[in-house]
Amino acid sequence: MIKLDVSDLHLSYGANPILKGVSMQLNQGEVVSLLGPSGSGKTTLLRAVAGLEQPHQGSIRIGERIVFDGAGKVEVPAEGRNLGLVFQSYALWPHKTVADNVAYGLKLRKVASAEVAQRVNAALGQLGLGHLADRYPHQLSGGQQQRVAIARALVYNPPVILLDEPLSNLDAKMREEARAWLRELILKLQLSALVVTHDQAEAMAMSDRILLLSQGRIEQQGTPQEMYGQPASLFAAEFMGSNNRLAGKVVERRGEAVCVAGEGWRLWGSCRDGAALEPGSAATAVIRLERMRLAEVGQADNCLEAELSTSMYLGDRWEHLFHVGAQALRTHTAGPAGAGRSRLHLPVQDLWVFAG
Repeated sequence: MIKLDVSDLHLSYGANPILKGVSMQLNQGEVVSLLGPSGSGKTTLLRAVAGLEQPHQGSIRIGERIVFDGAGKVEVPAEGRNLGLVFQSYALWPHKTVADNVAYGLKLRKVASAEVAQRVNAALGQLGLGHLADRYPHQLSGGQQQRVAIARALVYNPPVILLDEPLSNLDAKMREEARAWLRELILKLQLSALVVTHDQAEAMAMSDRILLLSQGRIEQQGTPQEMYGQPASLFAAEFMGSNNRLAGKVVERRGEAVCVAGEGWRLWGSCRDGAALEPGSAATAVIRLERMRLAEVGQADNCLEAELSTSMYLGDRWEHLFHVGAQALRTHTAGPAGAGRSRLHLPVQDLWVFAG
């Protein structure tokens, strides 16, 4: 069942277009992340769905109800859309207890006191916050404040919950723990969630689908596996994951295999841009850090000679920085690398070649 349907949405700030015809759907029990760089339109799209920004074209449907229709002049205000919204800053009332913060939206809706108490207790219990009901926000950790904000969004059983950078205020270790906990909660409660994030690891960990936005348009959408393993453009390939990039020219093509050469190197890769990659054309080859390896003894195919610049110990692996002329390349290994020159292997199927 479709819980949220956005069709051909356009939104501008004055003469500056922010959303340029965005269409998307969110299904029952699904988590969709809006991912992209700053200025791509992801937060604007979330705020338009929430009713906090006014588009000038397109439509938004929540369940069976149209809440915005540019052609039909329909504009349901934010408070009438019955959506759960978790802000980046949590936006908790500092002078209200945890229980009062969670109850706030219900009281605005004139819900009976007995039902308010029952719903607040249930929401706090689901998130493991029952013992904190009488505390104030300043008495809570960042993770606990985040859970209170989510409890407040869930307390009136909204059809869709919107989360705007929900983990950005947490430190790195807590963020990893929180995204696993939040994903588990969403699945357990069968929530339909639209999440804004600029962190691709967070988007992949939490989402059923990812919508990658660029300059107000959806560049690509798909499952985390599709977005990471089958990028449709150079922008998508570079935004998802940590990569090495080699700029050169196409010197030969055999079907979907493309040979690209640059200063001091010549490599075969997999064509990702169809007819645009012909001999003589500019090309960019991209490979994930974890796919490039130190060559085994005697291995010669699709390798290049590189000089080790430095190595960094990361706990679970080593990261090495190599140079091929002016080109810097990074790779991961399980152990340290020998000083001096090394041979790096770039598997043909993992070296994606794009036009430009």
